[in-house]
Amino acid sequence: ERATAGESKIVELEEELRVVGNNLKSLEVSEEKAQQREEAYEQQIRSSTGKLKEEETYEMSIRQQSQRLQEAEARAEFAERSVQKLQKEVDRLEDDLLGEREKTHLLQEEVETTLKDLQSM
Repeated sequence: ERATAGESKIVELEEELRVVGNNLKSLEVSEEKAQQREEAYEQQIRSSTGKLKEEETYEMSIRQQSQRLQEAEARAEFAERSVQKLQKEVDRLEDDLLGEREKTHLLQEEVETTLKDLQSM
């Protein structure tokens, strides 16, 4: 009877060992799949990190270009104001020149009239 009980115990333990072995294989497969997922996630993280760095670089470039654009616009506005001031000065000087030419013309006429008057005397 002890032998039968021993054999029965052996069969029971062998069955338990088989179940444990199957569970171990199942866990190993699950672990392998988990490692594959982990590697895929790590690759996604590396890829996302690279993209994030690229985006940060692009954003910095955009900020720099935006700053340059603002500076260029400010210079352009200043130049436009300067041109307007200079154009006003040119207009004033042209008006002064026309006035002086008119005065010169009137003086020439007066001199000619005076010379004629002197010659007729």
